[in-house]
Amino acid sequence: MNHIGRCLCGAVALQVTGTPEAMGYCHCATCRAWSSGPIVAFTIWKAEAVTVISGEEHLKNFAKTERSQRKFCERCGGQLMLAIPTLGSVNVFATTLPTLAFKPSLHVNYAETVLPIRDGLPKFKDFPAEVGGSGELLPE
Repeated sequence: MNHIGRCLCGAVALQVTGTPEAMGYCHCATCRAWSSGPIVAFTIWKAEAVTVISGEEHLKNFAKTERSQRKFCERCGGQLMLAIPTLGSVNVFATTLPTLAFKPSLHVNYAETVLPIRDGLPKFKDFPAEVGGSGELLPE
């Protein structure tokens, strides 16, 4: 299955192929500052499943740390994705993919939340252990 996503002005388009590795919500201060919102809905894909299909010349990169590369359109500022080279994966923001049925399964960085959510999903203090986090769960 393929899904096409675009930035706000449409100058950059990307395609994801297959199914995401994970879907959920991030509550970290960096994601909140980047998105200007209390949480960010993410979809994690293997890097090879994500392709920029047009407008690559407008795609810019911001790397706050070596662990992540935030990609956005230089024309409209529209946020598209976050490459995670250490894991060989890409977080394509859920709002970038309008045809993908978003089915979250977890919350990450919940220790930093400013918007507590009671939805029955696991709330990780930071990240699951299998991706380098503590694996510690927090109560709702």
